[in-house]
Amino acid sequence: MLVLGIESSCDETAAALVEDGRAVLSNIVASQVDIHRSWGGVVPELASREHLRNIGLVVRTAFRDAGKTIGQIDGIAVTQGPGLIGSLLVGLSFAKAMAFALDTPLVPVNHIEGHIYSASIEHPGIAYPRLALVVSGGHTSLIFSPEPEHYLPVARTRDDAAGEALDKLAKFLGLGYPGGPVIDRLAGQGDPERYRFSIPKISDGSLDFSFSGFKTAALRTIEQAGIQPCRGRGKPSKQILDLVASYQRAIVDTLVAQTRKAVLRYRPQSVLLVGGVACNTLLRRTFTEAFEAGGFGCRVWYPSPVLTTDNAAMIAAAGTPKLARGVPAALDLNAYANLPLC
Repeated sequence: MLVLGIESSCDETAAALVEDGRAVLSNIVASQVDIHRSWGGVVPELASREHLRNIGLVVRTAFRDAGKTIGQIDGIAVTQGPGLIGSLLVGLSFAKAMAFALDTPLVPVNHIEGHIYSASIEHPGIAYPRLALVVSGGHTSLIFSPEPEHYLPVARTRDDAAGEALDKLAKFLGLGYPGGPVIDRLAGQGDPERYRFSIPKISDGSLDFSFSGFKTAALRTIEQAGIQPCRGRGKPSKQILDLVASYQRAIVDTLVAQTRKAVLRYRPQSVLLVGGVACNTLLRRTFTEAFEAGGFGCRVWYPSPVLTTDNAAMIAAAGTPKLARGVPAALDLNAYANLPLC
């Protein structure tokens, strides 16, 4: 089964052709990083306009690189949510028009489910039950999956996402955008023990995350220690290097601690680390040490970097079993900014 995937939930316009949910024939992503860099974050109106400008070219390029024609696809999978509503509507409208013109089945995919499927593209046969940590600039959640396409939300962030917390500190320190990769690179040059950040405790006993307190504590540290943000292309000071190393370590420790509690509660056979922040070097290493070498008896799986950030291959892979069941969506399908994963 050959599936066209379309993804436009935030600031990446993406299209991919995937065969049988595993063989990625093409995976095209048009990034908007350069457009949003001067603002220090994604501007929704600008993102929507760029999606409109790029979507046709991105889809055509996906077919060209795969060596396929539009008449050869068996269906289309498109992100329905969650995400920025204007961005979602561009991809969804394009997919619906294409499905109507070709008389081709169309299925909606939850963006979070796409990230969960991203690990299975390169690693088929990951054992169930699974526990997935989905961690990115817009999402931080734990999802338990006892069997394929069945999901139980275990935890979510109550304020900032982990990637958002990293981006905000990098912006304040003048380190550039997006901040997560910059902090990942610089943290290796700093002392993660120099500044202390307390891991927040949720009083109601849930496994939820909270990251806004880290940002507040970091700003207080900057003020008290007299740390000066970078200006221009100057090399970061030792204080900044130590601060980002300590800050990153605290966020990673929080992610691992809450996942460890979920593993003890749900006893999965496999732990998945997916989403853009799953590229973080320290997070990957710490996860492997915690759950494979830590006596939990779990295998840790994560996708390669190209499938970790927002992409359409994961949407096509997640849509393949839905298309195989032969129940396409109606063309009055709508986008939802806060679409839950049920």
